[in-house]
Order: sequence, then C-alpha cells, then structure tokens
Amino acid sequence: MPSNAVLEAKKAKVEQLTELIKSAVSGVLVDYKGITVEEDTKLRKELREAGVNYFVEKNTLLLRAFKEAGIEGFEEALNGTTALALSNDDQTAPARILGGFAEKAGDSKFNLKAGFVEGEIYDQAGVTALSKIPSKDVLLAQLVGSLQGPLQKLAATLQAVADKKNEEGAA
Repeated sequence: MPSNAVLEAKKAKVEQLTELIKSAVSGVLVDYKGITVEEDTKLRKELREAGVNYFVEKNTLLLRAFKEAGIEGFEEALNGTTALALSNDDQTAPARILGGFAEKAGDSKFNLKAGFVEGEIYDQAGVTALSKIPSKDVLLAQLVGSLQGPLQKLAATLQAVADKKNEEGAA
C-alpha cells in the first residue's frame, strides 16, 4: 500500500492537472511512442511558440483530473503512452499542430487519440478533422479577403457613376 506522502503527492498532482484542464479551451491526447528526441524537441518548440502547454503524464492521474474537471469519455484513449497538449486561448492550435506532426510522422510513430474543445469530447476522427481547420488569424484573413473584393467593385462602380454625373454636369 502506498505511503501517505505518495498519496498526497498524487492528489496534489491531480489538483494541478485539474486546474490546467479547467482553464484550457482545448486539449488533445496523443500517443507519442516512436518519435525521436530531436522530433520531440522540434514539436515542443512549435507548441510552445503557439502558446500550447504540452506534457506527458500518467494515464491514471489524467483520467482522475479529467473526471474532476467534469470531462468524461477518455477511458479508452488513456492507455499506452500518452501526452497532453492544452491551449488556453486557441481552440484549434493543439489539434492543428499535433495533426500536422502526425501526418509527417506516419501512423506507426505518432497518433492522435482524442481531444476536447470547450468541454465537448472528440474522438480520433474528430480531432483529425479539427486539425484541418486553419488558425483564427488565417480564417480572419480569408474573411477580410472575401469581403474586400466586392467592396472594391462597389467602390469602383460608385466612382464610375460619380464620374459620369460630373461629365454630364460639365457638358
């Protein structure tokens, strides 16, 4: 039977994980077995630059933390080697970055397991679909671009009408 000190340390770790999960808007669980230290270092750097917290933790502690955070449904995903990526401000960043890495790495090395966005659970297929969504900045740029074209045409048309009226008034 574990000592009280070990149990208290585990309880404190679960509380810490629970707070991280509660404050996150999104998270992704991955199976990282087979990647090299160099690949892991590059991945961690990219995640850090995107503001994503990425770490490895014991499955039993993660399961308890998810339950305490009110997120259930990860029982099947929490087996084998597991790493968790959490973002406090971008709903798609963990899935997008880890999904891109998984595509490059191949199925045998790095796999998306499951994830959540604002409390909603996603299975492997759902997380893979999330990974295909562009970042918020890219989506905003696309929106501005799609609005800019028609506005430019409207401005050109209005200018042509104004020029025509000026010509008629001068004649």
